[in-house]
Amino acid sequence: MTAIAPPLDQPYYGAPLGAAVRRFFAKYATFRGRASRSEYWWWVLTGTVVGTVLNALPTLTDGVRIEADGSTTITGPHGVILSLIWIVWALGTLVPTLAVLVRRLHDTGRSGLWVLIGIVPLIGILVLFVFTVQGPRPEGARFDA
Repeated sequence: MTAIAPPLDQPYYGAPLGAAVRRFFAKYATFRGRASRSEYWWWVLTGTVVGTVLNALPTLTDGVRIEADGSTTITGPHGVILSLIWIVWALGTLVPTLAVLVRRLHDTGRSGLWVLIGIVPLIGILVLFVFTVQGPRPEGARFDA
């Protein structure tokens, strides 16, 4: 049995990986509305894996060398190209990552301004983590269109 995806202005509870990533990019800079736990956490997993691979590629292909003193040196054009690809990925997904986090906070009934607590070292990230793993709350519906 295949579930029908809800409209983009509604959270998709139990979203599979592919649907969550498609919704992430379809709602690129949408800070209104809500995002389910599955939408948020599938994106966190996907973004982390892709970012880590793109970050590691220059080193793995010998495009970046880490010297004995801890300094790094970009060697050859492929190191520069792979590093630029990672930078484009990181900058290209920054706004939608913040947007899906704000929508996830909305689903837990909180204002998107709670994202600013992430500025507080260690404690802020832990607070955001706790908020994002919590289930949806009915009062979050006030953030719908």
